[in-house]
This record gives sequence, C-alpha cells and structure tokens, in this order.
Amino acid sequence: MTRPPTAAQRRVIDAADPVTGRLRGTEAQLAALVKRGLAFRHPRPPHDHFLTPAGHRIREVEASAPEQPEQAPAATGVFAARIGGEEDAPKAGPARVREVHSAWQGLLELRRMTNRDGAVDRPCGWERTHLVQAAALALEAAGHRPAEQDSEEGYRVRATPQPEAVAVRDPDGARLRACAATLEEAGWQVGEHAESRTRARYLLASPRRA
Repeated sequence: MTRPPTAAQRRVIDAADPVTGRLRGTEAQLAALVKRGLAFRHPRPPHDHFLTPAGHRIREVEASAPEQPEQAPAATGVFAARIGGEEDAPKAGPARVREVHSAWQGLLELRRMTNRDGAVDRPCGWERTHLVQAAALALEAAGHRPAEQDSEEGYRVRATPQPEAVAVRDPDGARLRACAATLEEAGWQVGEHAESRTRARYLLASPRRA
C-alpha cells in the first residue's frame, strides 16, 4: 500500500490552486510528490508542477472530512461551482461573480498547460475526472442561474450512468437551449433528450476530445 503523504507534503497539496492544481513548494517536496504519482511536472516552460487526479482526490478527501469537535473549523480554499439544488449554496453577489470568473480563467489556463496542443477550447483531463463540477463551472461562469434547494427554476447538473456524460435539466426550454449553447462553446458535445415517462427535456453533455 502506498504510504500517505507527509505532513509537509499534505500542506503543499492543500495549498494548491483550487482549480488548476498548480503547486508551490521546494524542489524536494515537488519531486517527492511526483515520485508518489500525486503531481506532475509540465514539460513546457516554466515547468510548473500540478496535482494529478490522485493528488486532487487526496485534497478533496481532506476537504470533505468531518471536523473534529475540539478543533476550530478551517477554510479549505476549495472552489465548488454551483450544480443546482445544493444545501448551503454560496450567496450570489459581486464576490461570487469574481470567484467564479477567477475559477473559469484558472480552468482555461489548466487547459492551455495540460492539453498537448495548448488548446483552450477543449476540456482537459481534470474536467474528464470532475464532469459535474466542470460543466457547472462553464454554466455558472457564463451567467446561467442554478436552481435553489427548494426550487425547480434554474439549471441542475447531475452525474449519469454513462462514463463521460452529465445531465443538465431546466424546466424552461429556452434556458435549457441556452445552457446547451454555452456548453458547446466551452468544448462539450451536447444532445437534447426527453425522459421516457415524463417527456421532460434534458441535456446530455460530454467533453469533446477533438
């Protein structure tokens, strides 16, 4: 079994950029994370280091672990796009708009750094392992309104049994088509379908590969 990262390595992982996974640390710390398969060194200058999917998973487990009652809660710094219908959803407002914009720009930079051809119009590996969050970020960054917890108005992004597809639902047909246009512009393949029982329309979206 692979040994867990050391406390110092954990701090480097926890301090990674919440969207791109870009790391900052000493050469020894970064090399150790690469050796463990938790980070990779980008082949193009400036040869920055980024979390691998395994590194992201460690960071997410850390962020989602229940807090110990005797410890004060600590901010994790992990950005989460609105998928629609969440409890305790972040409040809308200028601060949220800035946060979403920054996350989207970070994701475009991650595409540039990790897609072999440097393309920013096509999803990258991180998006393929975080389908719901990636699709939701594209929608929220474009200004679409997510559904509140007790409301059907607005989009909801959910996982599906298909390995590389998410479902996007919105009871308003015009808004649903607008979501489809946004995802296509963001590099996703999108098809509109109808539920067999209710005939409600929904989208199936998958990251485009080429």
